[in-house]
Amino acid sequence: MEMLSLVQELRGNEYPGRGIVIGRSEDGTKAVTAYFIMGRSSNSSNRVFVEEGEGIRTQCFDPSKMEDPSLIIYAPVRVLDHMTIVTNGDQTDTIYEGLKKGLTFEQSLRSRKFEPDGPNYTPRISGLMSIKDGSYEYVMSILKSHNGNAESCSRYTFSYENPAAGEGHFLHTYKHNGNPLPSFEGEPKLVEIAGNIDEFTDRIWQSLNEQNKVSLFTRYIDLATGCYETRIVNKNQ
Repeated sequence: MEMLSLVQELRGNEYPGRGIVIGRSEDGTKAVTAYFIMGRSSNSSNRVFVEEGEGIRTQCFDPSKMEDPSLIIYAPVRVLDHMTIVTNGDQTDTIYEGLKKGLTFEQSLRSRKFEPDGPNYTPRISGLMSIKDGSYEYVMSILKSHNGNAESCSRYTFSYENPAAGEGHFLHTYKHNGNPLPSFEGEPKLVEIAGNIDEFTDRIWQSLNEQNKVSLFTRYIDLATGCYETRIVNKNQ
Protein backbone atom coordinates (compact mmCIF):
# COMPACT_ATOMS: atom_id res chain seq x y z
CA MET A 1 0.00 0.00 0.00
CA GLU A 2 1.28 3.45 -0.91
CA MET A 3 2.13 5.62 2.08
CA LEU A 4 0.25 8.90 1.98
CA SER A 5 1.02 12.29 3.45
CA LEU A 6 -1.34 12.92 6.37
CA VAL A 7 -0.96 16.65 5.78
CA GLN A 8 -1.99 16.35 2.14
CA GLU A 9 -4.90 14.05 2.97
CA LEU A 10 -6.25 16.65 5.39
CA ARG A 11 -5.54 19.72 3.28
CA GLY A 12 -7.19 18.12 0.29
CA ASN A 13 -10.46 17.33 2.08
CA GLU A 14 -12.52 20.19 3.50
CA TYR A 15 -14.74 17.85 5.47
CA PRO A 16 -13.45 14.38 6.47
CA GLY A 17 -15.71 14.70 9.54
CA ARG A 18 -14.20 12.97 12.54
CA GLY A 19 -10.88 11.17 12.22
CA ILE A 20 -8.64 8.72 14.08
CA VAL A 21 -4.91 8.25 13.45
CA ILE A 22 -2.99 5.44 15.17
CA GLY A 23 0.62 4.45 14.57
CA ARG A 24 4.21 4.52 15.82
CA SER A 25 6.62 7.43 16.20
CA GLU A 26 9.56 7.98 13.86
CA ASP A 27 12.07 6.81 16.47
CA GLY A 28 10.01 3.70 17.19
CA THR A 29 9.73 4.35 20.93
CA LYS A 30 6.19 5.74 21.14
CA ALA A 31 2.69 4.60 20.31
CA VAL A 32 0.90 7.51 18.65
CA THR A 33 -2.73 8.47 18.28
CA ALA A 34 -4.78 11.48 17.24
CA TYR A 35 -8.50 12.17 17.21
CA PHE A 36 -10.15 15.23 15.69
CA ILE A 37 -13.69 16.49 15.31
CA MET A 38 -15.16 18.88 12.77
CA GLY A 39 -18.57 20.50 12.47
CA ARG A 40 -20.74 22.13 9.81
CA SER A 41 -23.67 23.01 12.08
CA SER A 42 -23.61 25.38 15.04
CA ASN A 43 -24.51 22.45 17.32
CA SER A 44 -21.56 20.33 16.16
CA SER A 45 -19.18 23.28 16.30
CA ASN A 46 -20.19 24.25 19.84
CA ARG A 47 -17.76 21.84 21.54
CA VAL A 48 -14.38 21.52 23.18
CA PHE A 49 -12.25 18.61 24.37
CA VAL A 50 -11.53 18.42 28.11
CA GLU A 51 -9.45 15.91 30.04
CA GLU A 52 -11.31 13.32 32.10
CA GLY A 53 -9.17 10.93 34.10
CA GLU A 54 -6.73 9.30 31.69
CA GLY A 55 -9.01 10.05 28.77
CA ILE A 56 -10.98 12.98 27.37
CA ARG A 57 -14.59 14.06 26.95
CA THR A 58 -16.40 16.40 24.60
CA GLN A 59 -18.06 19.30 26.37
CA CYS A 60 -20.47 22.02 25.29
CA PHE A 61 -18.65 25.33 24.86
CA ASP A 62 -21.67 27.63 25.12
CA PRO A 63 -24.56 25.87 26.95
CA SER A 64 -27.05 28.50 25.74
CA LYS A 65 -26.50 27.31 22.16
CA MET A 66 -26.82 23.57 22.85
CA GLU A 67 -29.51 21.92 20.70
CA ASP A 68 -29.18 18.13 20.78
CA PRO A 69 -26.38 16.56 22.87
CA SER A 70 -27.18 12.94 21.96
CA LEU A 71 -24.50 12.38 19.29
CA ILE A 72 -22.00 15.09 20.14
CA ILE A 73 -21.31 14.69 23.89
CA TYR A 74 -19.31 11.57 24.70
CA ALA A 75 -15.91 10.29 25.85
CA PRO A 76 -13.73 9.76 22.75
CA VAL A 77 -10.78 8.36 24.75
CA ARG A 78 -10.70 5.98 27.72
CA VAL A 79 -7.92 3.86 29.18
CA LEU A 80 -8.29 0.35 30.61
CA ASP A 81 -5.11 -1.20 32.02
CA HIS A 82 -2.64 -1.37 29.11
CA MET A 83 -5.27 -0.49 26.50
CA THR A 84 -6.27 2.89 25.08
CA ILE A 85 -9.65 3.19 23.35
CA VAL A 86 -10.28 5.97 20.80
CA THR A 87 -13.64 6.39 19.05
CA ASN A 88 -15.98 8.96 17.53
CA GLY A 89 -18.94 8.28 19.81
CA ASP A 90 -20.33 6.67 22.93
CA GLN A 91 -19.19 3.27 21.67
CA THR A 92 -16.04 4.10 23.65
CA ASP A 93 -18.02 3.06 26.71
CA THR A 94 -19.38 -0.03 24.93
CA ILE A 95 -15.85 -1.21 24.14
CA TYR A 96 -14.61 -0.35 27.64
CA GLU A 97 -17.36 -2.36 29.34
CA GLY A 98 -17.00 -5.23 26.87
CA LEU A 99 -13.27 -5.53 27.48
CA LYS A 100 -13.88 -5.55 31.24
CA LYS A 101 -16.22 -8.51 30.71
CA GLY A 102 -13.63 -10.43 28.67
CA LEU A 103 -15.06 -9.69 25.23
CA THR A 104 -12.80 -8.77 22.34
CA PHE A 105 -12.83 -5.36 20.66
CA GLU A 106 -14.83 -6.77 17.75
CA GLN A 107 -17.27 -8.67 19.97
CA SER A 108 -17.91 -5.54 22.03
CA LEU A 109 -18.96 -3.62 18.92
CA ARG A 110 -21.45 -6.25 17.74
CA SER A 111 -24.15 -4.49 19.76
CA ARG A 112 -23.59 -1.19 17.94
CA LYS A 113 -24.02 0.11 14.40
CA PHE A 114 -23.73 3.43 12.54
CA GLU A 115 -25.24 6.58 14.01
CA PRO A 116 -29.02 7.15 13.58
CA ASP A 117 -28.58 10.50 11.82
CA GLY A 118 -30.15 9.77 8.43
CA PRO A 119 -29.63 10.47 5.63
CA ASN A 120 -25.92 10.63 6.53
CA TYR A 121 -25.88 7.55 8.80
CA THR A 122 -22.46 8.59 10.09
CA PRO A 123 -20.10 5.62 10.48
CA ARG A 124 -18.87 4.70 13.93
CA ILE A 125 -15.08 4.55 13.80
CA SER A 126 -13.07 3.05 16.66
CA GLY A 127 -9.52 2.11 17.58
CA LEU A 128 -7.86 0.10 20.34
CA MET A 129 -4.16 0.38 21.18
CA SER A 130 -2.61 -2.40 23.25
CA ILE A 131 0.82 -1.92 24.83
CA LYS A 132 2.11 -4.70 27.05
CA ASP A 133 5.62 -5.85 28.02
CA GLY A 134 7.15 -3.70 25.28
CA SER A 135 4.93 -5.11 22.52
CA TYR A 136 2.48 -2.93 20.62
CA GLU A 137 -0.47 -3.65 18.37
CA TYR A 138 -3.68 -1.90 17.43
CA VAL A 139 -7.01 -2.58 15.78
CA MET A 140 -9.39 -0.20 13.99
CA SER A 141 -13.05 -0.61 13.09
CA ILE A 142 -15.71 1.07 11.02
CA LEU A 143 -19.44 0.34 11.24
CA LYS A 144 -21.28 1.87 8.30
CA SER A 145 -24.55 1.66 6.44
CA HIS A 146 -24.57 -0.32 3.22
CA ASN A 147 -24.77 2.41 0.58
CA GLY A 148 -27.03 4.51 2.79
CA ASN A 149 -29.42 1.65 3.56
CA ALA A 150 -30.49 2.09 7.18
CA GLU A 151 -31.51 -1.57 7.40
CA SER A 152 -28.03 -2.92 6.62
CA CYS A 153 -24.85 -2.46 8.67
CA SER A 154 -21.45 -3.33 7.22
CA ARG A 155 -18.74 -4.14 9.80
CA TYR A 156 -15.02 -3.97 9.10
CA THR A 157 -12.12 -4.59 11.51
CA PHE A 158 -8.43 -4.10 10.70
CA SER A 159 -5.59 -5.43 12.87
CA TYR A 160 -1.99 -4.19 12.90
CA GLU A 161 0.70 -6.10 14.79
CA ASN A 162 4.12 -4.63 15.56
CA PRO A 163 3.57 -1.46 13.50
CA ALA A 164 6.63 0.00 11.79
CA ALA A 165 8.30 3.17 13.03
CA GLY A 166 7.08 6.33 11.31
CA GLU A 167 3.91 4.68 10.02
CA GLY A 168 0.25 4.83 11.01
CA HIS A 169 -3.29 4.42 9.75
CA PHE A 170 -5.94 7.08 9.25
CA LEU A 171 -9.67 6.38 9.37
CA HIS A 172 -12.32 9.09 9.04
CA THR A 173 -16.09 9.20 8.87
CA TYR A 174 -16.78 10.87 5.51
CA LYS A 175 -15.20 10.39 2.12
CA HIS A 176 -15.62 14.14 1.49
CA ASN A 177 -18.14 16.94 1.90
CA GLY A 178 -21.63 16.47 0.43
CA ASN A 179 -25.37 16.28 1.07
CA PRO A 180 -25.86 13.62 2.23
CA LEU A 181 -22.31 13.05 3.45
CA PRO A 182 -20.75 9.99 1.75
CA SER A 183 -19.27 7.43 4.15
CA PHE A 184 -15.56 6.59 4.19
CA GLU A 185 -14.66 3.77 1.77
CA GLY A 186 -11.93 1.13 1.90
CA GLU A 187 -9.38 0.20 4.54
CA PRO A 188 -7.65 2.78 6.77
CA LYS A 189 -5.12 4.88 4.87
CA LEU A 190 -1.44 4.24 5.45
CA VAL A 191 0.09 7.57 6.51
CA GLU A 192 3.43 8.81 7.76
CA ILE A 193 3.93 9.68 11.43
CA ALA A 194 6.59 12.38 11.73
CA GLY A 195 8.10 14.55 14.47
CA ASN A 196 7.59 14.82 18.19
CA ILE A 197 4.15 15.26 19.74
CA ASP A 198 4.13 19.04 19.36
CA GLU A 199 5.17 18.90 15.71
CA PHE A 200 2.66 16.12 15.02
CA THR A 201 -0.13 18.05 16.74
CA ASP A 202 0.62 21.33 14.98
CA ARG A 203 0.88 19.64 11.58
CA ILE A 204 -2.58 18.10 11.92
CA TRP A 205 -4.25 21.20 13.35
CA GLN A 206 -2.86 23.50 10.69
CA SER A 207 -3.94 21.08 7.94
CA LEU A 208 -7.58 20.80 9.00
CA ASN A 209 -10.05 23.07 7.20
CA GLU A 210 -10.14 26.35 9.13
CA GLN A 211 -13.89 26.82 8.83
CA ASN A 212 -14.87 23.30 9.88
CA LYS A 213 -12.29 22.18 12.45
CA VAL A 214 -13.37 22.09 16.10
CA SER A 215 -10.99 20.13 18.37
CA LEU A 216 -7.92 17.89 18.27
CA PHE A 217 -6.47 15.38 20.74
CA THR A 218 -3.04 13.74 20.39
CA ARG A 219 -1.11 11.33 22.60
CA TYR A 220 2.37 9.79 22.53
CA ILE A 221 2.74 6.72 24.78
CA ASP A 222 6.21 5.46 25.72
CA LEU A 223 6.35 1.78 24.81
CA ALA A 224 8.88 0.97 27.53
CA THR A 225 7.22 2.71 30.48
CA GLY A 226 3.59 3.31 29.48
CA CYS A 227 3.97 6.99 30.41
CA TYR A 228 2.27 9.37 28.00
CA GLU A 229 2.10 12.95 26.84
CA THR A 230 -1.19 14.50 25.70
CA ARG A 231 -2.07 17.60 23.73
CA ILE A 232 -5.52 19.15 23.30
CA VAL A 233 -6.30 21.97 20.87
CA ASN A 234 -9.73 23.65 20.82
CA LYS A 235 -10.89 26.24 18.30
CA ASN A 236 -13.37 27.56 20.84
CA GLN A 237 -11.53 29.50 23.53
